[in-house]
Amino acid sequence: MTEESTPWASTPGTGTLPPPKARDQVTIKRPAEGAYLSVLRTATAGLAARLDFTLDEIEDLRIAVDEACAMLLAQAEAGTSLECDFTLSPDTMTIAVSAESTLGRPPAKDTFAWTVLSALAGSVDSHVGPGDRVTIVLRKSRGHAGSG
Repeated sequence: MTEESTPWASTPGTGTLPPPKARDQVTIKRPAEGAYLSVLRTATAGLAARLDFTLDEIEDLRIAVDEACAMLLAQAEAGTSLECDFTLSPDTMTIAVSAESTLGRPPAKDTFAWTVLSALAGSVDSHVGPGDRVTIVLRKSRGHAGSG
């Protein structure tokens, strides 16, 4: 298989990945333990860089993902997984972080942590799905600091 035929290869001659399609999807599933957060932070930075986010926007997203994961890990069911779904469009990244919860309720939105999360990510929401799986959804558009 040549470099040109692999879907993850650089565009020949440029050394960079091609721009995302209308809606690229990436999912990462790790054990619900703090030791694995660095994988999600690194993936967030790499995918945001692919969308040409600024260095400040990339760092904001890394911190936002870390904070969302910390909120979920605080109530995660032991032995379960933390899942991070990245949806990429040409100028927007949507990140849905979820974990099975012992509490079965989303994080409180009237906390300092939620305010910080909203400032970093732009648009933030949360919901509870089947099996008491709590999801926090972050959405940030390139060049729109503080808004999604």
